Parts: sequence; structure tokens; C-alpha cells
Amino acid sequence: MHLVLYEPDIPQNCGALLRLCACLGVTAHIVEPCGFLFDDRRLRRAGMDYLAQAELVRHTSWRAYREGPRGRLVLLTTRADTAYSAFAFTAGDHIMVGRESAGVPDEVQEAADARLRIPMRGGFRSLNVAQSAAMVLGEALRQTDGFPR
Repeated sequence: MHLVLYEPDIPQNCGALLRLCACLGVTAHIVEPCGFLFDDRRLRRAGMDYLAQAELVRHTSWRAYREGPRGRLVLLTTRADTAYSAFAFTAGDHIMVGRESAGVPDEVQEAADARLRIPMRGGFRSLNVAQSAAMVLGEALRQTDGFPR
């Protein structure tokens, strides 16, 4: 399983997600540019001492990410019709979250093999990207029996 962060804006969210990936044995991909310096102290504080243990792949751009080998691209987006809980994940999926400030551009939306949303009450735009990724990644690992033993 893979978690892809598309041009993350907030170092604390990025650090928390890298920590999540380290703890769960999930490969993390960062599609740059980031909205912060990658050695930001806020990133290190949120990731704590887990950052060195995260399997991290950094891609210099969307194009560079697309050129590498990968499984299905599963995008979490408020623009989706399918709930993540109604989707059948596979072990090689790349679950992508967008920028906190702007999501992903249309080009990325169109490239996704699947677009999923988290069902929410009316009147709310979205959840925090780290919370969203954790919820969906947990379901994907549950479905694929991918949790560490």
C-alpha cells in the first residue's frame, strides 16, 4: 500500500502522515513542490523520531511521479461520488491526498483510476487531510489484510 501526498502545504500534516506510514509499514510518496522546506522543524516535530523509519519516495513533480511504476491511483476528493467505504482496495493501490489549500488540479483528477470521498454531514467542506488519509488508509489496510502483524 502507498500513500501519496500531492504538493503538501502544511508541514505538521505531512509529518503526521509520514509518522502514520512509518508505523503502518506503508510507503509514502511526496509529489513536490512542497509548500514548506522539507527540513522544517514543524515537520520534524509532528513526525517525531519516526521520520527516519518511514519509507519515503520524493518525486520532483507530478510528471516525475507519473513516470514511475505504480498501482492504481486512488484519489481522495470532495468532488467524488463514490464513498471510500464502498470501494474495493487492492494491496498495490496508491492513495493520494491533495494540497490542504487547493486539492489537486484537473489533470490529476482526470488521471486517477478511482476518485473517493468521505461521507459527511451537509454544510461541511472537508476534513483535515491527515485525518482523511488515516481513515481511508485504515480501511484499505483492513480490506487487504495489510496491517503489520
